[in-house]
Amino acid sequence: MSNTAVTSAQSRGGISFTPEQVHAFRLRRHHLVDPKGVDLLTICGDLCGVQAQMMSAAHLQLWARNPAITPAIVREALWQKRSLVKTLLMRQTLHLVLAADFPLYLAAQKSTRVRAVLAVMARLKITNDEADSFSALILETLNAGPMPHTAIASAVRPKVSKRVRSWMDKVSSCVRLPLVEGSICYGPGEGNQATFVRTDHWLPAHRVIDEVQARAELLRRYLRAYGPATLRDFAYWCGISMTEARLVRPLLDAELMEQNGLMLLRADLAAMKMKPAHSASVHLLPYFDVYLLAHSLKDHLIDSRFYKHVFRNQGWISPVVLIDGKIAGVWAYELGRKDIQVSIELFTRAARGHRGAIRARAQSLADLFQRTLSFSFKT
Repeated sequence: MSNTAVTSAQSRGGISFTPEQVHAFRLRRHHLVDPKGVDLLTICGDLCGVQAQMMSAAHLQLWARNPAITPAIVREALWQKRSLVKTLLMRQTLHLVLAADFPLYLAAQKSTRVRAVLAVMARLKITNDEADSFSALILETLNAGPMPHTAIASAVRPKVSKRVRSWMDKVSSCVRLPLVEGSICYGPGEGNQATFVRTDHWLPAHRVIDEVQARAELLRRYLRAYGPATLRDFAYWCGISMTEARLVRPLLDAELMEQNGLMLLRADLAAMKMKPAHSASVHLLPYFDVYLLAHSLKDHLIDSRFYKHVFRNQGWISPVVLIDGKIAGVWAYELGRKDIQVSIELFTRAARGHRGAIRARAQSLADLFQRTLSFSFKT
């Protein structure tokens, strides 16, 4: 169901909310209304993780929500304090999540993701037992500590069958199975090369969480950040099937209300009905910002004429100019030795106040990189 269904149509009990209220609600929950003072861990927890396919983009997602969060602060949380974990999660993509929440995400998604990897391995006649042995071999290799992918592959390759070696040659990562099983995660980097580490060596021991209960809690958290949303939206975001999502929905019956198939937590109704702020909310969101990725359809975010400018081929999501919760254009930056060149391309003409706010965001970015701002507009 389209997210443009959030119009004045009535839900049970005569409840209604407008698109403007929905945008304002999501902006507040994403800490984009007043982006200051909210700490790194609160942001990562409230957003249900930060996409980290590109670490530079992950840093800028956090900067957009609190300009005081620097890459050094993120690295400290990941590699020294270990309060954040970097690993494959939603939609089999890299995310940063709270270490305390890692067991929840793992329980909710593990079986679906493991089945997907095993199905690929089965095409090369690799049995489940053989796959399990391969994962165990990777764990044994990592007993010595964090290692880069190339070193892991070199260590295990002589010890596996021809079928497994053939599979290793065809995939981009031979550690995907133990990653989705949750037995390893990303470790501290070695230069430009990522490392992997055993989670039982890296993180505190955690209790096992029931899969269905974990999915119910994840749906609850998803709606707090991205509601109102359909069950299909949740399944898309989480990376589970609709059959699996439908098993979760009844567990939250007492907590949910629906309008045209869009679910909202009853506890969030008062926040949804709040009046949007009088001043415009203007942001520069980077590649793969989570604000853009949580719903199966995007018509609530962008006019169809401009869709391909943002949601591009091969899953690339462009950096966007966000005004009052909707995509108003795209942007790019280039770092020089002393300056940063920020270019803005708006889809339609913007009010002078919006243009000034965009420039202010660009200046904040220049401050982050400690560069002089070079700025250009294109409409």
